[in-house]
Amino acid sequence: MDYLYIKSLHIIFVTTWFAGLFYIIRLFIYFKEAEEKEEPAKSILQNQYALMSKRLWYIITWPSAILASIFAYWMLFINPSFLTQKWMIIKLLFVVALYAYHWSCHVILNQMINGSIKISSFKLRIWNEVATIILFAVVFLVVLKNAINWIFGVLGIVLISVLLMLGIKLYKRIRANNDWDKT
Repeated sequence: MDYLYIKSLHIIFVTTWFAGLFYIIRLFIYFKEAEEKEEPAKSILQNQYALMSKRLWYIITWPSAILASIFAYWMLFINPSFLTQKWMIIKLLFVVALYAYHWSCHVILNQMINGSIKISSFKLRIWNEVATIILFAVVFLVVLKNAINWIFGVLGIVLISVLLMLGIKLYKRIRANNDWDKT
């Protein structure tokens, strides 16, 4: 029974971790796009986005990542046989990739705090989809375990990536044709 409580807490903190990762990139995009605004709007918006980002990052995202990992290690401690299963090893590789992604967001946050993000808002939109791809891969791995056909799984992830990139390009085109930013 204790295992199910630990698993539940792991799932909760993975969810809040991903929520933080998804939202932080949106804040980076808004900060970057505020560079095009006239003063004082530019400074007001960028200061607010930087404050929101720091709070999100240090109060929600980092603690969620750490707690999700603690509960994951605890589950592996209780049931070390998971480490002999191929799906778990692959999942752990995706977790390493997720931490690399998390760290890259931390680097961008530091750029924001120093006043300028070096990546374009378009590239940030694309970068935002990396976490989505990792989430898809991990969920399918955990749910399907050995039942997943890796050829179709890899092709599915690639297809999802292509569709996300096309969606981003379509959004960019629609946004350029509308005056959403002028309100």
